[in-house]
Amino acid sequence: MILFELRCTRQHHFEAWFKDGSTYDSQAATGGVACPVCGDTGVEKAPMAPRLAKGRGAALDLQAAAGEMRKVLGEFKRQVQQGCDYVGERFPEEARKIHYGDVEARPIYGEASAEEAGKLEEEGVCLRRIPWIDDGN
Repeated sequence: MILFELRCTRQHHFEAWFKDGSTYDSQAATGGVACPVCGDTGVEKAPMAPRLAKGRGAALDLQAAAGEMRKVLGEFKRQVQQGCDYVGERFPEEARKIHYGDVEARPIYGEASAEEAGKLEEEGVCLRRIPWIDDGN
């Protein structure tokens, strides 16, 4: 796995993990990498500082890393809830309506099974699956 610092054409910076460099290249070339802030698929690698190991046997503080990840995912969830319409289980239907121009385009979020999401992707509907954390501890 490799972590890249990325930026969209609107200059939003974010990080993403990929299997390897060629996986990033192929996904980015087909519009498969989107900015989590604005959804822009015009994404490129941003300059990043190398991450150096602290030495042999340095323990990774997994608890601190998990806490930071939870904080980031919580903020991401808050931004989605503030900036998008919740359509619940009607997500596949609403996403299709937007895709085919039957309703005015707007940012939405909701639930879809893996099978439903796969069918939407096959139809060319742009969607992103996101980890949704509980609000509690």
